[in-house]
Amino acid sequence: MNITKEELEAVLQKSLEAFITIRKYTVQKRVALMRAIADEIETLGSDLVETAQKESNLPEGRLTGEKARTVSQWRSYAEALEKGYSFDASIDTAIPGRVPPKPDIRKTNVPLGPVAVFGASNFPFAFSTAGGDTASAIAAGCTVVVKAHPGHPETSQIMADAITRAVQKSGFPEGTFSHVYFATHEEAQFLVSHPIVKAVGFTGSFRGGMALAEIASKREVPIPVFAEMGSVNPVFILEEKLNTSAPELARQYAASLTLGVGQFCTNPGLVIAVDSEPLGQFTDALQEEIVKVAPSNMLNEMIADSYVSASQKVMSQSGVDVLAVAATEAEEGQGSAMVAIAAGENFLKNDTLQQEVFGPFALIIKCQDADEMISVAGKIHGQLTATLLATNEDLAKNEELLEVVRDKCGRILLNNFPTGVEVCKSMHHGGPFPSSSNVQFTSVGPDSIKRFVRPLSFQNWPDELLPEELQNANPLGIYRTVDNEITKKTIDN
Repeated sequence: MNITKEELEAVLQKSLEAFITIRKYTVQKRVALMRAIADEIETLGSDLVETAQKESNLPEGRLTGEKARTVSQWRSYAEALEKGYSFDASIDTAIPGRVPPKPDIRKTNVPLGPVAVFGASNFPFAFSTAGGDTASAIAAGCTVVVKAHPGHPETSQIMADAITRAVQKSGFPEGTFSHVYFATHEEAQFLVSHPIVKAVGFTGSFRGGMALAEIASKREVPIPVFAEMGSVNPVFILEEKLNTSAPELARQYAASLTLGVGQFCTNPGLVIAVDSEPLGQFTDALQEEIVKVAPSNMLNEMIADSYVSASQKVMSQSGVDVLAVAATEAEEGQGSAMVAIAAGENFLKNDTLQQEVFGPFALIIKCQDADEMISVAGKIHGQLTATLLATNEDLAKNEELLEVVRDKCGRILLNNFPTGVEVCKSMHHGGPFPSSSNVQFTSVGPDSIKRFVRPLSFQNWPDELLPEELQNANPLGIYRTVDNEITKKTIDN
């Protein structure tokens, strides 16, 4: 049921009231809530997966794994909170005898306030209602208002009910978590522009993310929009690697490209290599693999239609030839694997050739030489990932290319494929614009919590009035930077 502006106003007021209450809660109480949410999701029965299958066309095995990932996210972020990762607590103790006297200054991170979350269609569990944005905002101490995704509304409601049960059982106030439905841009604009909302989390298209960012930037008090907007995730294949294992690389690449019908923000949709006989072996083997891939249902018919439209747009460009198409014709709502090929000079002249095609589509760029490959790399927009398939000798010979590629992405892979996104502290899932709206932050891993906090310094405050993470006794038992030393030690009065 779509919410009215009046009802949304009431939801936001409750979210603010809840935020004022919960920011006084202990870290331990927040950790307990997150673990209770994980438990509630874990105990959800077959209805969750069956509903998600019906709404998203994703297979049972994929959804079962994604449910486990979602539970793991909540628990890992709870553990990160418990260990103090997101506080970045630092203490510089006073030196009263110095001239001038040095005051006692202590810094931590505090929650921003109510957060609006817009989830993704391709991960109905891990990047939607109960996904990483919601988990990291709750971990930060924020309240959350989630806009249900229209692609899986029933799945969203099941997840929302699980979170609500945990909120109630954990003694948190109504408004800690809210779940709303609306279908028009007008309500989205109302939500993002509302002064109660202090940040936005978004996973989806470039157009959608930029629309929200524009609304947020035009507010009387602008707010951050942490938008993950996808990319083409280029794969650079270098000479020695191509010479030694072209057919095997083609098989591995085809598997990554077509995984999940290509419906990943990290899908490797662009291949760049110098034209050579081994590249011909790679394309021949890739053609054989693509022909064998059976078309599969995409998330919904709208996404399937968009896939056809976007792939045809790329393939209709001057100088682009079709290399391979799945032998079996796609039915309505399905996506067929497709690979096209073009010369480096065409890529350099035509920005359309690097637009994301959401689905199992790839474009191979044949460069004349290593210099043109560097030029192509320099032309590429900001990406979530970039992959190098290379030997150590290749890397030594291509230092300039490596420097260019490093500047283009948030995660650089060597002899791996990017479709897996591990949930850990070292993962950076974000990248230079336009892959995300803020290159400094990740939407995956414990560091994602830092999107929804701000630094606050306390100068000359009595110990008993400081946040726990800054108190002399270190009651949380966390690592802190004390007078430039990273330590868990207490501070003598």
